Amino acid sequence: MSKKDVVVLLGAGSIGQAIARRVGAGKHVVLADLKLENAQAAAKILEDAGFETSAVAADLSSRESILKLAEHARGFGEVKNLINAAGVSPSQAPVEAILKVDLYSTAVLLEEFGKIIGMGGSGIVISSQSGHRLGALPEEQNEKLATSPTEELLSLPFIKAITDTLKAYQYSKRCNVLRVMYEATRWGKRGATINSISPGIIITPLANDELHGPRGDGYRKMLSLCPAGRAGTPDEVGDLAEFLMSSRGRWISGSDFLIDGGTTASYWYGDLQYLKTTH
Repeated sequence: MSKKDVVVLLGAGSIGQAIARRVGAGKHVVLADLKLENAQAAAKILEDAGFETSAVAADLSSRESILKLAEHARGFGEVKNLINAAGVSPSQAPVEAILKVDLYSTAVLLEEFGKIIGMGGSGIVISSQSGHRLGALPEEQNEKLATSPTEELLSLPFIKAITDTLKAYQYSKRCNVLRVMYEATRWGKRGATINSISPGIIITPLANDELHGPRGDGYRKMLSLCPAGRAGTPDEVGDLAEFLMSSRGRWISGSDFLIDGGTTASYWYGDLQYLKTTH
């Protein structure tokens, strides 16, 4: 079998597939998900659209599983693109699971794939507008979230003190952005870039869980009052990711891109300021 450049996608949902479609032509696309059937279903969709794929089960919260995924991907060629679109939301999981999957695992993923990413490669982490709802953190907390050894992240006192699922999610997504900045300095030594994208509400199955969960009414009101007046689509996130991962985005690394229809701007300075007292 001839070797090809490889795209690795974790989280086989709508956003991840939208990005993979834009960067995966002529490459081998590895689709990884906690549930193998999800990865296989996404692989079938892409195969029917002309992409070469393979599907694997991967537990993002396990370093061993991440290393096995990296080994699987390298069997097809050099890993040139990493897309992390996996995660759990505040309405889906308890505090411990959110911190393990959304905070710790992303840091491990960037660490391990930063050791094998190919020259000219690029990575995207799907974070969230929720990370922008936190005020400025103390510089010491920023430093700890960005640079602590991955196995120490969940033991940080201010992380262990979190008891609310939304706060756990917000800290996790802020950590994603900070780890991307930290890892960009390492990825750059391999001629690769890494950035994060922080979407607002994008209509996916996960977003629908939120819209029909305990905070659903609040989310619908928020959408009606945000500057765009609507939710976003996976393709809009895919378009942004495509630019960042293309030759046109080579001077961009260690950055986070908020794509939320102006929701965060309105949260701080517009019609959505009421959310400050409820979040």
